[in-house]
Amino acid sequence: MPFVRFDTLRAGPERLAALGRAVHDALTETIGIPPDDRFQVLADHDGTNGTLRHDDYLGVHRDEGIAYIAITLRSGRTPARKQALYRRIAELAQAYAGTEPRNVFVVLTENESADWSLGEGTAQYLDSAVRLGPVAVPDAPRPSGAQDGK
Repeated sequence: MPFVRFDTLRAGPERLAALGRAVHDALTETIGIPPDDRFQVLADHDGTNGTLRHDDYLGVHRDEGIAYIAITLRSGRTPARKQALYRRIAELAQAYAGTEPRNVFVVLTENESADWSLGEGTAQYLDSAVRLGPVAVPDAPRPSGAQDGK
């Protein structure tokens, strides 16, 4: 159950919606999020009443096309799975929204089942009927010709 927040600068409603689709598709493809598990806040700043700041940190040249994407989700994914997610978000953001991969800034924040209330004032993931247990997602597909490293 990820909660995703997007912040863009003068992206407009179509690009913002395309970024939302890109991230949701990447989450379902790479870490097994159910297709109907979409909770997103999409905020576009006008540069006057709200804006975004960025630099060329770690040698990545960003510009006003930047999209900040903050994903909060339950813990349990491997670093490899997270890398696959970042890569797929960048690919789909470019394909769907025309956002250059250098402008796709993603941060994941993990938490536990007790940290979620999906409505009704309860922590549904703590209910044994809803508990999904540890995050169990099959390994991401490997590129053809990959070896097990034995």
